[in-house]
Amino acid sequence: MPQLAFDVGFFAELPKLQPPVRKGVLDAWEKFHRLGLDQLFKDPGLKLESLTNPRDRQIRTIRIDQFWRGVVLAPSTGDTFVLLRVMQHDKAIAWARKQKSTINTVTRAVEIRDATTLDEITPAYERVARTSPKARLFAKFSDGDLAALGIDAETLRQARSLVDKEQLEIFAPLLPQDQREVLQYLAEGCTVEEVWQDIVAPALQASAQPVDTGDYETAIRHSRARIALVEASEELWDILEKPFAAWRIFLHPSQRKVAYRASYSGPAQVSGGPGTGKTVVALHRVRHLLGHLREGDRILLTTYTNALVKALRSGLESLVDDPGLRERVDISTVDGLASRVVGEAPDAAVLRPLMDNEEVSRWGRAAKATGFTGSPEFLVQEYRHVVLAQDIRTLAAYESADRRGRGSRLTAAQRPLVWETVERFTAGLAADGARTWLQTCAEAARFLEETGPRYRHVVVDEAQDLHPAQWRLLRAAVPARPDDLFIAGDPHQRIYDSKVSLKSLGIKVTGRSVKLRKNYRSTQEILRWSTALLVGRPVARLEDEGRNETLLGYRSALHGAGPAVHAAQTEDAELDTLVAQVRAWSEAGVAPDEIGVSARFNKTCAKVVARLNDVGIAAVSLRSANADSVEQQAVRVGTMHSFKGLEFRCVALVGVNDGALPFPRAITPEDVDSLQHEADLMSERCLLFVACTRARDSLYVSWSGEPSTFLTEAGVVAA
Repeated sequence: MPQLAFDVGFFAELPKLQPPVRKGVLDAWEKFHRLGLDQLFKDPGLKLESLTNPRDRQIRTIRIDQFWRGVVLAPSTGDTFVLLRVMQHDKAIAWARKQKSTINTVTRAVEIRDATTLDEITPAYERVARTSPKARLFAKFSDGDLAALGIDAETLRQARSLVDKEQLEIFAPLLPQDQREVLQYLAEGCTVEEVWQDIVAPALQASAQPVDTGDYETAIRHSRARIALVEASEELWDILEKPFAAWRIFLHPSQRKVAYRASYSGPAQVSGGPGTGKTVVALHRVRHLLGHLREGDRILLTTYTNALVKALRSGLESLVDDPGLRERVDISTVDGLASRVVGEAPDAAVLRPLMDNEEVSRWGRAAKATGFTGSPEFLVQEYRHVVLAQDIRTLAAYESADRRGRGSRLTAAQRPLVWETVERFTAGLAADGARTWLQTCAEAARFLEETGPRYRHVVVDEAQDLHPAQWRLLRAAVPARPDDLFIAGDPHQRIYDSKVSLKSLGIKVTGRSVKLRKNYRSTQEILRWSTALLVGRPVARLEDEGRNETLLGYRSALHGAGPAVHAAQTEDAELDTLVAQVRAWSEAGVAPDEIGVSARFNKTCAKVVARLNDVGIAAVSLRSANADSVEQQAVRVGTMHSFKGLEFRCVALVGVNDGALPFPRAITPEDVDSLQHEADLMSERCLLFVACTRARDSLYVSWSGEPSTFLTEAGVVAA
């Protein structure tokens, strides 16, 4: 019986398709499942047509509607067809004629390449390479090594013509998918062994039989990373309506290997840059663990903010259909868990959480009472990064505390006075029925250490922003045994300056840590522009603060236009240009809720919402009660902090001025603590990086007056 499968390239373009076109895709899929093979080729509505002068006669087109056509791989044997792309009529015909399908003899997966364009441009690059003073990009790799990684003769010729990574980026969208990834990894400095482990081994299909390069039916089933077989129309419609559902069937082999590993002998970690699918892997891990729970066992799925909790809850609903299973997962912030645990204590008192601005003033009063002459800001950081981070409870422990990482000197003679000030601060909080969130986490951790853990498994998303006190709580919430903690995070997205070394807290992931390098959200052009903000600046690893993280090999298979930047004379003029940009996106077919506008401050966001609504463009603040409403077809507007964990087809960042990023009040003065000063600057850089990488297709960045020094220092805009 014929069936229509779907290539990941189709799903990558899915958000750009309007509802009538998506409905046409569903109608076409139903015909493949309803009609016999002979009927398919004769159906006048489907028009499964061969092409004039194609590179591959197995590439055909089908009618989606009057103006749109689908490009289909229609193998000469077997009953499975693959929808590769849906494009406007003439573009679909032109693209289809250039494509060629092959089966990779190493991974046994189907690959598609733009054979015509590759044949046209390769001779020119070969001529340039012969006279170039640069060494060939892949000169240090033998033909045998490349062949062992799945590079075929055609791609080998093209790879041998390249002299730098910029040329590879031109070739990359045209190359066969598995081979493209291999070359990109090697170009970023990875070894043959590393590429085998990350790319080839997860996709490798064990078989003693030689690869049949004509058996597409088998090869399609070996291409689970890129080709999805959908069994029911309801499932397909769910995917078409809610693109997140595509993750239910599409996991890269490296992601699936991590998410569905039978068991880990202890805590496990998955890291990677924005858009690499860490959250999706975490959700799939929850799904896997749910299938092995014993009676009474529960899972905690936790993250940093309430907005991210909502996203996790929605994602789990899309991934796990059984409400009974979902009920066995508690989804909350770590602070929310702490409040529940503390509230269960026999002598629990209702205490209000302390706001940040109130904390500084209370430290000032405590210092005045004890005679400590240092700044309140110093005391805030000392309490956070030394006292609470090391769970210090006595003067003796504080006197021997490790202050490495603090950039302010503190003599042994000064420590008793600082500790007296700490005690004055905490006593004042207790007297007023208040405490900080981190105090609550520390207290909850102690309570669980006494009463015992609450969960069989704990899965942590956005782990990079958690404080050591929060990690102690999570460690105490689950017994130390196989599959206890599953951790997903990216130190490059650390925006709350929570210095932590999991190793020092007894959470050891050595041998159980995997890094994802492929971005599935943003185009390579947006990615390259955004990563320039951080390149060359050390970022400590989550598992070990003494070692630095790297963006080596981080790349995207998606391509598009580069980010647009705009310098305005005044804030009012900047808002006018933003209106024009949002209208241009809307006229191009982008839905309002696929557009996100972000700024550093809430007051700027309020001005954006007011201006857009004034000119007739529906806009809603992420802070408003109805921002999550499905019916609210409006542009989403929020601070850069609130954009964390979200994504939009188009993103505009406004107010990226010198004075906003970095925000002076968010930076510890260098004379108070030089190391904290640098850490605060890095948090602000990461904040801008996170905001930029929320964009899938288009990124627009504007400012009035002088641009942020982050932009000029990265070289992405002129100084």
